Amino acid sequence: MRSSSALNLALWQCPYAGSVAEALSRLDRAAGQARGQGADLLVCPEMSLTGYAIGTDAIRALTEPPDGAMAQAVGDVARRHGLAIVYGYPEQHPDGHRPFNAVQMVDADGAPVARYAKTHLFGAMDRAQFSPGAEAPRVFPWRGWRVGLLICYDVEFPETVRVLGLLGADLVLVPTANMRAFDEVPRVLVPARACENRLWVAYANACGRDAAFEYGGLSTLADPGGIIRVQSGREEDLPVFTLNPPAVRNAMEQPPWSHRRPELYRLLTAPPRTK
Repeated sequence: MRSSSALNLALWQCPYAGSVAEALSRLDRAAGQARGQGADLLVCPEMSLTGYAIGTDAIRALTEPPDGAMAQAVGDVARRHGLAIVYGYPEQHPDGHRPFNAVQMVDADGAPVARYAKTHLFGAMDRAQFSPGAEAPRVFPWRGWRVGLLICYDVEFPETVRVLGLLGADLVLVPTANMRAFDEVPRVLVPARACENRLWVAYANACGRDAAFEYGGLSTLADPGGIIRVQSGREEDLPVFTLNPPAVRNAMEQPPWSHRRPELYRLLTAPPRTK
């Protein structure tokens, strides 16, 4: 069953804080501001609580399980302001390997709803700091919507969003730390993923600089027709937009699934050929 109620979604585009304590303080203020604008859900950037390019030692020192102190603190913020929050953090690997680059969603009552570990790691820094997630993205129900989670580079692979579309997703949430050199992602790929799968894609990016990168901003919300409904500039921003369920239903009147021919696509899952 498709979603039946409107959803007010906030994209928090922000620079990284200097510490977890500062990040949580900023999150508290942003959550209050978002709720004041009527938001039901706040989506934060990738690794929003710790920073992204902070090095392997710092990442290991800050790694926690999904129910760790950071999760408890975010749950407190969600309860205090009465809205759901999607945030990024380094998650402990069960086998003691490099941690996962993870996101978790907590509901307005502070209870965990879903989590996801980034499956496609970008560049040497990502691979040095993290282990790739081993599980495909999943769809979970939330307030009448069917939602999926991805992280940054994941959305650049058409297969990831297609999997969520095939599972019946209405909305894909993508915390990200995209650099300024890759503006084609929010400007071209995000609306393309939304259009080709007939679902909403919400892409919340970081902005500003850290020791390693300049982040590009341009946080984007694209509707099921591929139309960009929200796109921030380069600076900190907190837009709130109402997602309309009829937009999903109308788009799905002509779903892309019915004319697919999977038997012709086997090469997509075959190991790459070597010369």
